[in-house]
Amino acid sequence: MSIDPSTPVVVGVGQVTNRPHSEGEGSLVDRPEPLGLMLDAVGAAVEDCDGAPAGGTAPAGRALLARTGSLRVANPLSWHYIDPGALLAEELGIEPEEILVTTTGGNNPQSLINATALAIGRGDLDVAVIAGADCYYTQAAARRHPDRPLLPWTVQPADTGPPTLFGSDRWGTTTSEEERGLDLPIHVFPLFENALRAEAGRTLPEHLGHIGGLWSRFSEVAVDNPFAWIRDRWSVEDLTTPSEANRMVDYPYTKLLTANLQVDQGAAVVLCSAAAAEGAGVPRDRWVFPLAGADAEDHWFLSHRADFHSSPAIRLAGAATLALARTTVAEVEHIDLYSCFPSAVEIAAKELGLPDDDPTRPLTVTGGLTFAGDPGNNYGTHSLATMVDVLRARPGTTGLTTGLGWYVSKHSIGLYGTEPPTGPPPDSDALPAGTAVESAAGFTWADPQAAVGALPQCAPDADARGEVTVETYSVSFGRNGAPERAVVACRTPEGRRAWAHVTDADHLAVLVTEEGCGRLGTLRPDGEVDLR
Repeated sequence: MSIDPSTPVVVGVGQVTNRPHSEGEGSLVDRPEPLGLMLDAVGAAVEDCDGAPAGGTAPAGRALLARTGSLRVANPLSWHYIDPGALLAEELGIEPEEILVTTTGGNNPQSLINATALAIGRGDLDVAVIAGADCYYTQAAARRHPDRPLLPWTVQPADTGPPTLFGSDRWGTTTSEEERGLDLPIHVFPLFENALRAEAGRTLPEHLGHIGGLWSRFSEVAVDNPFAWIRDRWSVEDLTTPSEANRMVDYPYTKLLTANLQVDQGAAVVLCSAAAAEGAGVPRDRWVFPLAGADAEDHWFLSHRADFHSSPAIRLAGAATLALARTTVAEVEHIDLYSCFPSAVEIAAKELGLPDDDPTRPLTVTGGLTFAGDPGNNYGTHSLATMVDVLRARPGTTGLTTGLGWYVSKHSIGLYGTEPPTGPPPDSDALPAGTAVESAAGFTWADPQAAVGALPQCAPDADARGEVTVETYSVSFGRNGAPERAVVACRTPEGRRAWAHVTDADHLAVLVTEEGCGRLGTLRPDGEVDLR
């Protein structure tokens, strides 16, 4: 089959997981920093272009690295580098014409892939390297260590110029939302989880078993992932029963139902044109093609969401991606949904038309952010790297990956296969109304934002008082295992949204033992809601 020379193709992927030393071995100060793990991950991706073993000569990969036109870095969160891309380029000994560094957001790696594939397809770029890493494990271990060792990690001069940024740096919450306690993901995602339970009509124990089963199946995938941080099987009871090692954090989430940020991991991807891959001598069985992708944002602030159990942006971006590739979700063999919390997976699965309890088609290829690990901004690079290996092992199949930023706010989707894209993009009537499409050398990308933006929004009411109905809630727990405070999304009789809190111990006990969604209450001037 003749392939357009500009067709974008993934030719190399690399992952690094630097697990804790055994007791008595090594030192925290000797462990690599994020820059070191990025360097190792790029080295692994370069060798992977040739299918070479670690330390192999990898002539094809090294030829492509030398031709890198753009170096694109997922900004580390565990250490502040002024310009991590410039540092990485220096360590790699390359001088790319362009260096980009992402803003914060788990959507950014997949969004980078979409943008890079388009740039290659247009002929604006020939070879690109995407990389990222984080070392929260070492950072946290140093803080906990009685000697508080000083980590000798790289500090750039104060006069270092800022990087060129990729992605939206818009803040995820309003001031009033933060004042009510919506300041961290662990306080926000339970809003979605409790709303999903109420919408599904499950009891509290039934829903806990449901999400425990979902996460148990994710742990089974992680067992076979050599780069996963936690490679043990976990039962539903292990995951959902609070214990000293698995405390309740924010109902209904125990620690093992949340993303595991304390990891030291890095990943990298080499993308190039088909002509560059062929010219460098990359074996054809290493090639994996980006087929289609899409990016979209839900109504940005939580106060404006129509509800807390859906995501129109995921639904429309997914529909557009599949339409562009002239396929259906039933025909996609491999899936990796962004999995910071169970609610993120449940919403994405529902919007994409995927059952979240199908034992034959897991919703992850890595094991997810609890077990595979959550290296800050860079999980999506690990997701793609794992998906590439899965596709190479099963030629002729396709795989879909998703990324998510902030609070089910920013979304990016990509579809991949071992065969190049064929045929023109579909007619516009197969896409959500108003969708913008860009196509380059067979890869197509959609922006359905106009369709998302046209959907109904909820109007907030910061001055609401009196009778309200509980829409959903999030109950945070203290270290002593008792509920401390709840953030409550309420609806006024006029249908507007108000934020409240609960601190009364008896009312908190009700919210974690009985269904709180739909319960009536009285919103006081101090922001406390008295439940009935």
